[in-house]
Amino acid sequence: MKEYLEHKVKDALKKMGVDKSEFTFERPKEEKFGDLSTNTAMLLAKELKKNPREIAGEIISNMELPDPFIKDVNIAGAGFINFFISNDYYTEQLKKILSSSESYGKSSLHQGETANIEWVSANPTGPLHAGHGRHIALGKAVANLLEWTGYKLIREYYYNDAGKQMENLAKSVYARYRQFFEPGFKLPEDAYAGEYVTEIAKLIEKEQGNKLINSENDLDLFKTAGENWCFKSIRHTLNRIGITHDIFFSEQSLYKEGKIEEILNEFEKKGLSEKKDGAVWLKLSEFKDEKGKKIFENDKVIVKSTGEPTYRLPDMAYHIDKLNRGYNIIVDIFGSDHSDTYKEVLAGVSALGYDTSKIKVIIHQMVTFVQDGKPVKMSKRSDNVYYLDDLLDDVGVDVAQFFFVMRSANTHLDFDIKLAKEQSEKNPVFYLQYAHARICGILRNAETELTEYKDVKANELDFSLLKESEEIDLIKSLTYFPEVVEGAALSYEPHKIITYLNETAEHFHKFYHNHRVLNAGSMELAYARLKLCEAVKTVLKNGFTIIGISAPERM
Repeated sequence: MKEYLEHKVKDALKKMGVDKSEFTFERPKEEKFGDLSTNTAMLLAKELKKNPREIAGEIISNMELPDPFIKDVNIAGAGFINFFISNDYYTEQLKKILSSSESYGKSSLHQGETANIEWVSANPTGPLHAGHGRHIALGKAVANLLEWTGYKLIREYYYNDAGKQMENLAKSVYARYRQFFEPGFKLPEDAYAGEYVTEIAKLIEKEQGNKLINSENDLDLFKTAGENWCFKSIRHTLNRIGITHDIFFSEQSLYKEGKIEEILNEFEKKGLSEKKDGAVWLKLSEFKDEKGKKIFENDKVIVKSTGEPTYRLPDMAYHIDKLNRGYNIIVDIFGSDHSDTYKEVLAGVSALGYDTSKIKVIIHQMVTFVQDGKPVKMSKRSDNVYYLDDLLDDVGVDVAQFFFVMRSANTHLDFDIKLAKEQSEKNPVFYLQYAHARICGILRNAETELTEYKDVKANELDFSLLKESEEIDLIKSLTYFPEVVEGAALSYEPHKIITYLNETAEHFHKFYHNHRVLNAGSMELAYARLKLCEAVKTVLKNGFTIIGISAPERM
């Protein structure tokens, strides 16, 4: 409807000799101000040197009215134009929802464009712990949103197989292996202590016996075995959640292909780096924004005095690699511990002449798991870890996915495990899935009690029979779905889909509690209400698909 009204207003402005292409329509919070409102008249006041209310009156008088879809138009406040949409429009949209079915809500907004989303990217040093869950679930939902708005999407996983953590894993596995033959052999101070380390060591011992007992200075086999085992575990968990990555990008490849060296040379050539105290520093304190204002207070080390690059350098090389692949947008998802450092990475990439405006960064806040009133531990270096697989076993994949996504990424999340296990309307995911299952039950009953219903076509029905306030409010809610999807995709905020679905489910329950469906008083009205139920089912299921949960037909 926004597009429809936009054309009407633009046509009116042309008749007035005004060329105005940018104006907005908003949904008023109060019903008395109509279904949609625009501030066009106020935006033109300065240009036309007229009172906004006078301009609003001219716009309305130049619109082609009456219109079958516009019930009324009025002027409010300083010059807002309020539109009241007729029920005919909404009943027409109901037919569109029913015919579109599984594609309802999809758009061609970014048709022909490509996007890359990189997320999870946990180092292969152990199984995924529950703390990774928010990151993983958020990425899954954002990826779905991007696809629903037309992007051809590449899902990518970047992993650190070149740093200290992988060395620590290799040392940890070796120590556990050595303990099979020398029980008193000590673990390194920063060793990974989980049972999985012993499991990896057992696999090596089974295959190699004691042949590697003196391999303390050559741990490549232990590193490779650890990495392979951990990746197998990580992929298993991701598969449970329904996530498959197209690309697994190795940090080590950046070194092998000389890309780290290339960047270092470019920084030096451009005078952006300097050697000091045996280390290489990026002169971030000299970086300035478009207004000439200093961006960073301090320079940062990009190569330590030991010769080992800090994470900033390979991250810069990695982002340059992605930019060179030609995607229209590149989406990164990071935890809050990256909220400052990613800016340094992008500044370095920008300083080398790359367009970083294509890179969209989503920062999510941390999550606290609470069980029986106590926080649950999640460190990979502890022997008492709450793994993501444990959480999925405890609450189920759908519940975990939903709980991780249901709040804005930039707010802290308390994950209440007791509530997540609850199978009642107190549990927000149960509430929504139950609405879908209830509709499926209604439709099953219709097939039994109204045997002709299965042959009824939506375009043969008289939807003008749906005129009760609860019916119209429900249909209105369904028509908002496409714009909600586009808005959530543009802001990378899948929790907005959940907010919308809750509102729609609430409208459905009000409708269902106040009006009979199968025994509606006439067969024609019963059919119309059943088709309305089908449309609600479609929208709920499509919303569930985006946020990444199933749509059960029985509960």
